[in-house]
Amino acid sequence: MRAVDLFKKDAEVPCIARESRVSEKSVYQWRRIWRTGGREALRSRGPCGYDCRLGPHLRAKLAAWLDEGPAAHGWVDDQVWTAARVRTLIGRKFHISYSVSGVTRLLRRMGYSVQMPARPAAERDEDAITAWREVTWREVKPSGRRPARSSASRTKRA
Repeated sequence: MRAVDLFKKDAEVPCIARESRVSEKSVYQWRRIWRTGGREALRSRGPCGYDCRLGPHLRAKLAAWLDEGPAAHGWVDDQVWTAARVRTLIGRKFHISYSVSGVTRLLRRMGYSVQMPARPAAERDEDAITAWREVTWREVKPSGRRPARSSASRTKRA
């Protein structure tokens, strides 16, 4: 909007570009838009990108289904919602296709966050984990830096 004030004062394009810290090409575009539509034509229209394909009422339905848990929707092997499962649920219920990353962004907008399980898995065997750390890891763990004759200088000694 500062550029509009400078347009009204007939300031030179390079001066406006320097003051606004943009290219001269941008200033020429702004001036053309300002001449055709006035100050309102240069107002921000908000963030760019697509609107969410799930309206508020569909997001409320999705939240209710997520609260029911995965078992209520056919995933009985564990009680964890993953982005891939939520994507499948959206596809089944709403017939709308989302990418996994799109579902992650949607869930973030809805107030959900990445969570760790509240309790460890029932299949976890602490004795086997300790034995692996003490025996196997030491065998496969890479050793530190190999001792080698080296010099910081790239030239050979005389």
